[in-house]
Amino acid sequence: MKIIARLNCWALIGLTLGFSVATPLWAQSTEFKVYTDPPHLLLTPQRLRLLKRERERQSMRWQQFDGLVTAGAVMPEPGFAYALHYQVSGQAAIGKQAVDWALSEKGTDLRQLALVFDWCSTTMTMPQADRLAGKIAAAMSKNSLDLRQQTARALAAIALADRTSDHGEAILKPLIEQWWRGAVVKKNSAAIPREQVYALLELLHVVRDNLKMDLREDAPGYFKALPTDHLVSHYPAPVATRDNEFRIPVYVRDGEPDLSDAISSRAAELAMVAYDTNAAENQFLQGWLMQDRFVMRNELGSPYEFLWANPYQPGLSYFQVPLVYHDSESGHIFARTSWDEDAQWLGYFDGHLQMFRDGQVQTLKAGAAIEPVHLGDAVVLSARDTKAFQFQADAEAVFVVNLTPRAVYEIEVDNQELTEDETDIGGTLVLALPEGLSTPVRIKKRAN
Repeated sequence: MKIIARLNCWALIGLTLGFSVATPLWAQSTEFKVYTDPPHLLLTPQRLRLLKRERERQSMRWQQFDGLVTAGAVMPEPGFAYALHYQVSGQAAIGKQAVDWALSEKGTDLRQLALVFDWCSTTMTMPQADRLAGKIAAAMSKNSLDLRQQTARALAAIALADRTSDHGEAILKPLIEQWWRGAVVKKNSAAIPREQVYALLELLHVVRDNLKMDLREDAPGYFKALPTDHLVSHYPAPVATRDNEFRIPVYVRDGEPDLSDAISSRAAELAMVAYDTNAAENQFLQGWLMQDRFVMRNELGSPYEFLWANPYQPGLSYFQVPLVYHDSESGHIFARTSWDEDAQWLGYFDGHLQMFRDGQVQTLKAGAAIEPVHLGDAVVLSARDTKAFQFQADAEAVFVVNLTPRAVYEIEVDNQELTEDETDIGGTLVLALPEGLSTPVRIKKRAN
């Protein structure tokens, strides 16, 4: 039976971070000063060489990105797009566009300001550099628990490190020790929304590139599960646009999917693979990403596609990823009948229960009952009664959702001893039943 079930006590998946059980790298290091050579942000020498070779070869991704910039397309993130193009092409006029945007009233996004300062320093006069540095410093002083804002502050501190006597330590040390390791990881008090995972990946990259720290060591289970979680938590059917097709990640709001979320999701996956190309989970993700019809070609997505994608990196077929995925520490379940685009799909995440079939997303109300969904040797069903209910056992593995989280249930199978088991944080009970069993199973919440 091909089922991924991360049931150990430290593993995490999805949106919740956990505790580290191994001695993390940061416990051996207290250096938070930046001494690397520019560019400091995202463009390592190896990556920059790859991007410049893509320009020389006139690759599909470069032609798409270059065509948008040189044709004067309205770029949603002009500082990022123009500065990236300048680093690769060396065209001073485009670098000047990035600087002009950053110094204008429209230049208010701290992340993009940091990228422009770091990537376009050779195009700025000293007065321009001073003005932009002052603008960045003022914006960087505004602290927040928001992940995107903290990542932007980290990028800004690193971009300005050569201008400060502490080389960025005043910002980076509390950001990593107090916010990341304290508020996010140690206290487990913050969930990372899916739409903010890309920002997390940028933080990972710049911290490792400049401080030689791997923040994944702080929550190893979460980061090991993250690539597969991202992959399986897309609906089966893609959405076609005038530019390309998009795989749509899970969402719970009403209405049509937001393509900016799909762009952010793909950008995050590309950045995951770039961060660790050798991880087995990322090799499946690479196979998922490297299909031409999903290459982002629009004004928002094209710069990310060009920055992170490596079409020369081999990948594994995602068709080998099991159809049923469950993690006990988050309670997430993602299951599908096949990897075909007309497959039936079920997702149980963050208290939401969804079905996808016939090209439509159906979000079920909390506590709603659904007919059992069979997927190979597994079955997923929703509890009809959180106190007691009965169902027919006809699968080797049964996932019962919508129960009370972290509660003990009595499990009674005909001609077998009464057993007890505890639901996970999402209210899911996992039953491993004897092969070939076909008899009623009764589940009852144990009285306190």
